[in-house]
Amino acid sequence: MPYNILLILTDQQRWDSLGCCGVSGVHTPNLDRLASEGTRYDQCYVNNPICTPSRASLWTGKHLPGHGVYRLHDVLPQDEILFPHHLREAGYDTALFGKLHVAGHMWEMQYRHRFDGFNTYEWAPDPNGYRGCDTAYFRWLAVYHPDILQRWKRDSNSIGHVRAESHFTTWAADRTIDYLHRMQGTHQPFFCCMSVFDPHSPYTNYPKEYADYLDIDALPEPFAVDESFDHRPIAHWRERSRRSFPSTDTLRESRIGYHAAITLIDEQVGRVLQTLDDTNFADNTIVIFTSDHGDMLGDHGLTVKGAYMYDACTRVPMIIRVPGESGGKIINAPCQLHDIAATALAIAGCEQPDLMPDACDLLDTNALQQRGHAVCMHRNSSTTRGGYHNPELHITMWRENRYKLSIYHAPQPGLDDCPGELFDMETDPDEMNNLWFDADMSDTRDQLIHKLTSFLVRQDAQGRARGSEALPPGFWKDSS
Repeated sequence: MPYNILLILTDQQRWDSLGCCGVSGVHTPNLDRLASEGTRYDQCYVNNPICTPSRASLWTGKHLPGHGVYRLHDVLPQDEILFPHHLREAGYDTALFGKLHVAGHMWEMQYRHRFDGFNTYEWAPDPNGYRGCDTAYFRWLAVYHPDILQRWKRDSNSIGHVRAESHFTTWAADRTIDYLHRMQGTHQPFFCCMSVFDPHSPYTNYPKEYADYLDIDALPEPFAVDESFDHRPIAHWRERSRRSFPSTDTLRESRIGYHAAITLIDEQVGRVLQTLDDTNFADNTIVIFTSDHGDMLGDHGLTVKGAYMYDACTRVPMIIRVPGESGGKIINAPCQLHDIAATALAIAGCEQPDLMPDACDLLDTNALQQRGHAVCMHRNSSTTRGGYHNPELHITMWRENRYKLSIYHAPQPGLDDCPGELFDMETDPDEMNNLWFDADMSDTRDQLIHKLTSFLVRQDAQGRARGSEALPPGFWKDSS
């Protein structure tokens, strides 16, 4: 029988949030153990630093031009196919518990994507019932924790600390555990996604006692908070100007809440992993742990996520445990979220190259090394108080070998605008020294620009080819 697949997906979790990554002060024993028993992909980059486009890439196995979701409230076209659909056709039972978000929440509240592929679909985009959304989490609270449900409805994100037993993260784990028990004895392979909302802002809803697990004084402090914006691209200072920057005390509390939320995630992941052992599924289940994007948490004077390509925002954890394989491996070849789709299809024995030609099987290290790069795009994806950015903000990042290059595609560039950034990630991992204008780096910069622009042209050509395939036969024939 093919391997089962368990995908554990968090929201807004930066790569350097786990003890196994050498981060001090955090408490993540279960995820650290998962990494010691599996493989950690140390250069995993998202396809977009905003939820909806990033998740559309994860579920379709495509870069943004391939699926057409560019912004926060865009809707994945109905002819796009999420990879669980292919798994279900291959004989898998499929389940989702939590957040999907391949479209805006209000759209997903009213409609299901016709090719999402889930047999069990317990949808909950966030814990507060976004603008009155009826969610599976709210229905669970109504039965087991009605007092918390009333608090969510009354206070929304201002609810404050939520008890562990009634927390969204616990609900997603409970439902996953119930599903695993239900699948016992079915003799059918399964794909299950436990998709939690945390450690997403506002960082205040974690169970209060979970901060006690942290060594707060040892937690990483934000760096370059007072860095000047004069030399940085327009995207950075426009993002900074669109929201008030928190005080030092508020920022410290946000970081504590962020890591406390991850501590709860870690505990619930431990429960799910224990259930795999208890149900004897561990010997035949591949576990994947990752997140949809990161969080600046004050680094470089920026908060949450937006139109910037710093590692804090674009680089996420990626851990895969395969039964019977030696653990503790670290892969440094770049990989991306959309590779999960190709990986799942390869595990299931499905043909995937034609379905998602830009995605790699993460278990095929040679394929990752041969591709050798990662790409992240921002296409006016993030929002401001009044909607999307105007003038628009467009950025493309190219990560290869030791370098990260970002180009800022301003529709109407100003004479003083910074056109791009180039960082040597080996000597400057905090991305403080922009080498774009360094004469000694001009050849490297130009080579990377050529690769990036060639990639964009190739994406455009693939999109046009897909469009022409949809036309009726003889459409272009001259009938005169």
